[in-house]
Amino acid sequence: MNIAAALSVALTALRVNALRSFLAILGVVIGVGAVIATIAMAEGARVAVEEQINSMGANVLMLRPGSADRGGRRGGSGTSRFFSDADVEALRQSVPAVAGASGVIFTQGISAVSEFDNWTTNVQGVHPDYFEIRDWPLAEGAAFTGADVERGERVIVLGLSAANELFPQGGAVGATVRMNDVPLTVLGVLSERGQSSWGQDQDDVIFVPVTTLRDRVTGMNWPGVRDPVFMIWLEVAAGAEMSWAEQDIEELMRVRRELPPGAEDDFSLRNMAEAIEARNETERVLGFMLAAVGGISLLIGGIGIMNIMLVSVTERTREIGLRLAVGARRRDIRFQFLLEAVSLCAAGGVLGLGAGLGAAFALERAADIQVGVSALSAVVAIVASMAIGVVFGFYPALRASRLDPIEALRHE
Repeated sequence: MNIAAALSVALTALRVNALRSFLAILGVVIGVGAVIATIAMAEGARVAVEEQINSMGANVLMLRPGSADRGGRRGGSGTSRFFSDADVEALRQSVPAVAGASGVIFTQGISAVSEFDNWTTNVQGVHPDYFEIRDWPLAEGAAFTGADVERGERVIVLGLSAANELFPQGGAVGATVRMNDVPLTVLGVLSERGQSSWGQDQDDVIFVPVTTLRDRVTGMNWPGVRDPVFMIWLEVAAGAEMSWAEQDIEELMRVRRELPPGAEDDFSLRNMAEAIEARNETERVLGFMLAAVGGISLLIGGIGIMNIMLVSVTERTREIGLRLAVGARRRDIRFQFLLEAVSLCAAGGVLGLGAGLGAAFALERAADIQVGVSALSAVVAIVASMAIGVVFGFYPALRASRLDPIEALRHE
């Protein structure tokens, strides 16, 4: 049988019962749509994870105070005494695997004032290594140096969003910004970083030498801790074994914090790449569950296709008998009905693809999540739907081809 003629007959048969055909493929539409939406969200999550790891660094560690076991309860971050500048320097000098270390202190609600505007933003005090650890290059100007930190120089580095708010006409480098009536000279503006995975604008920030923020701008001070920092960012040298570096860091901090043998750590060391992966594991599990639902929908859709094709065989029994009587081969009949089933499922696959893409992009806008769609996933969806047509359309096609011509012509 000519394939073009068979396809024309198949499409005509489907058009005659358009509503029934649509209802038959609804399961395929839902199944393919769910799978496409799942793939889009999974791909978006994968890209987001890679971006987060790249932005933070796969070899970056975060050291935070807390996690002390007190009275049978484990405290969270901030329940133990803070670190100090001396801890930062000891980590930099005493742990060979540490390529860079920076303490961080931060405050919110400080209003920065330029000659053009004022802007309330997040202000962080850091050491010079911070920008290298975070792999955050400057778009213009320069960062402050170790000497600036030692002297507590009145200098700052602006995130791009903060720079645009304070200096809408540009020209931030060299200008003066006042915070708490303290004049600070802008040394540089960082390159764009974009939003974090939780929707925070990472560029809406001002960086100040840790000593300047602590001693001149805010007057931060805690009893019992000299030159405190809230947390420490660490970069492990390329080629160094991460687990060994973590062990060396933990041993040094236990000594510096005078923890006796067997005592619980009163600090926590987090591998940022592992933390991000763990955070997204839940999303992947949910994605697999949604994909399973899509697979079940495809199975139900396939059963619906088989049911409709069996009904079609019954309704067209006389037509089948007539074709056999005038010389049609049984394989031609089988091919005709199989082609109709595949066409049904292919149409369902196309509709499901559109529905899945629409759902994915709607979620992207409504929930502010990242999605990604590849041409390969679209092709796989269509091929999978056609495979459903072959599998579930084969039995009706086989049944049609085995009809006795004489009995089929007598059928009322």
